[in-house]
Amino acid sequence: MSLDAAEQVHRQFLNALDNGTLRRRSNLGLQDVGLAPDRAAALFRSQALSRQLDRMSRKLQARGEGFYTIGSSGHEGNAVLAEALRVDDMAFLHYRDAAFQIHRAHRVPGENPAWDMLLSFAASAEDPISGGRHKVLGSKRLFIPPQTSTIASHLPKAVGAAFSIGIARKMGFEGTVLARDGVVLCSFGDASANHSTALGAINTACWAAFQGTPMPIIFLCEDNGIGISTRTPPGWIEANFSSRAGLTYIACDGCDLIDTYAAVKRTEEIVRRQRKPVFLHMKTVRLYGHAGNDVQLAYRSKDEVRAEEERDPLLASAALLIEEGVMTAAEVRGVYDEIEATLERQVELAIKRPKLPDAAAVMASIVPQGREGVACPLASVQARAALFADDADAMAKPQHMAKLISWALADLLLQYPNAIVCGEDVGPKGGVYAATQKLHTRFGSARVINTLLDEQAILGLAIGAAHNGLLPLPEIQFLAYVHNAEDQIRGEAATLSFFSDGQFTNPMVVRIAGLPYQKGFGGHFHNDNSLAVFRDIPGVVLAVPSNGRDAVAMLRECVRLAHEESRVVVFVEPIALYMTRDLHEAGDGLWASVYQPPGEGAIAFGEIGVAGEGTDLAVVTYGNGFYLSLQAQKLLAEQGVNVRVIDLRWLGPVNDDAVLAAVAPCPRVLVVDECRVTGGQNEALMALLAERAPGKAIARVAATDSFIPLARAATHTLPSRDGIVAKVLDMVGGHHPPAPSSEEEGVQ
Repeated sequence: MSLDAAEQVHRQFLNALDNGTLRRRSNLGLQDVGLAPDRAAALFRSQALSRQLDRMSRKLQARGEGFYTIGSSGHEGNAVLAEALRVDDMAFLHYRDAAFQIHRAHRVPGENPAWDMLLSFAASAEDPISGGRHKVLGSKRLFIPPQTSTIASHLPKAVGAAFSIGIARKMGFEGTVLARDGVVLCSFGDASANHSTALGAINTACWAAFQGTPMPIIFLCEDNGIGISTRTPPGWIEANFSSRAGLTYIACDGCDLIDTYAAVKRTEEIVRRQRKPVFLHMKTVRLYGHAGNDVQLAYRSKDEVRAEEERDPLLASAALLIEEGVMTAAEVRGVYDEIEATLERQVELAIKRPKLPDAAAVMASIVPQGREGVACPLASVQARAALFADDADAMAKPQHMAKLISWALADLLLQYPNAIVCGEDVGPKGGVYAATQKLHTRFGSARVINTLLDEQAILGLAIGAAHNGLLPLPEIQFLAYVHNAEDQIRGEAATLSFFSDGQFTNPMVVRIAGLPYQKGFGGHFHNDNSLAVFRDIPGVVLAVPSNGRDAVAMLRECVRLAHEESRVVVFVEPIALYMTRDLHEAGDGLWASVYQPPGEGAIAFGEIGVAGEGTDLAVVTYGNGFYLSLQAQKLLAEQGVNVRVIDLRWLGPVNDDAVLAAVAPCPRVLVVDECRVTGGQNEALMALLAERAPGKAIARVAATDSFIPLARAATHTLPSRDGIVAKVLDMVGGHHPPAPSSEEEGVQ
């Protein structure tokens, strides 16, 4: 069956109505579960509209006017959750949950879900959720953030949103999006339940609930028994989730309104009153194939397909209404036919509505619009004095980067009442490198949250908390660890504004300890020198400070960007420079700084740093590269070569104009990149210089395409002070200094 499968199911429904062969799936009646007749009729109308929209999407595809055919047919039982839950309960929806959105929309005056979805099918710029960028379920008024189709990637943030309700209450923060007694719904399919992301998110919810932490979330598993063509073993979902610690398991027949309504009411009561997670196992059926081009008969027998079609939830819903005397068969048919006729008229208008006209229109929602009037005032002198009373003497003296960052985080938590820090070991331990030292003591466990060891859970907590009006500052212990969860940044956080036309955002600042030069420690798991995973994500801000003074100022700017401009920011802290105090020789203290209080020493987004006024050559670099290049600058000056060193600071996006202006007086430019030749920042910088600074001699010193080993070999593949000196002398026609020993490589 291909597109004709929809018409086969359609004809079966009409024939059953005409022939009086409809059969209920439950012996219980409306009164038995407390479902009013008019509400049962409303549920059927929502189910019927969802079904007819599925048919319409396939007709539009056949005409070349529609671009999405993953339908909800067979899953229409999810409308019951829209009936039982409040409209302000946030819903992170499976892509087969059109009936849920339709039914919730029918409860809110002024909503027109049929028209909205037709605009979405046609990729119209007037689509009220994505603006024509993607066919997604979602609505700001309906508390439904749009989800992309990455399998199960929305579960971690749903858990984060649920967790944030209790955290905000414990913080005493009143400016949340969700109500204090709110519930979060997260739906997904049985195939998605096998994904590591789903399993990790459910485990996180259980882990929290097991310890008594409020976790008001409904995990709705819509089990149709198959993922595209891969079958789910019978009993698999129940066996896996029915006896999890901290998780209540409830099953229902999603093809029957009565059974589903009873289960949903029980679920809602547990989650809302007890603040505990429930796994609602709704057994559904997938009518048609996975999508319009999926032919089920390639992997299912005719008998299997017929058996699935007999479980059509519309057949059971219609039978219920007729037998309960709510509607006659003719009235049911009238409602169904009227919906079809209305859609036939509306679709001809929808396909003529404007489309996105150009690249600028497509990209307009990548970067969210700034928010006016939300700037947080600086904390009072008295409040800061009380906060830092035990650090007053130390704050008067130069300190290394890790200490300065810990103070900056404390100031930020003081200034922003909705800010939270979360991550593994960030609490009493103060982080692996003491960058969150004393925060837990000063602000408590509601604002400095120790998480379990799961990067997806950490980032999911941040994204979900941001949905609820908090300002998350999550920490990932090491750069290499973020790859376990990079889709939470790429596929979830960064795309939310894009796919919601700027209506939804999840502002946050992700702090990550990383980059190379930890000689002798950790190998490539703790010395990851690749930032490519962040640099190619549209809309993400990537900041890399090189010293403590800049780290403080840039971190403050990053938090401002998140709070006032709703940006997703990644702040990478060079581990090898955390404790560094000296630049040229032991005891010079040139890499330590006195802590500047808020309001002093600001560094604006995109502002670069320039050290020196030399015009023989410009070095463009960042992070550890800036540190090494300043060491090289001194040695070169002793040989009569005067260079300036440019610290990019902001790698995503690079301020191209500022870089070009800084290198303009110099005929030669050397790019120093501690990341690898392939995929490193050096590639883009070399292209920029070649395209927009013609006539200049350009070269690069970058790390080789290798992982980083242990011990003294750790710096063999990385740029070094003496390697930079040698390259500069080559470019200006000088002489090579003696070859460095392995002891001289890397950060001194």
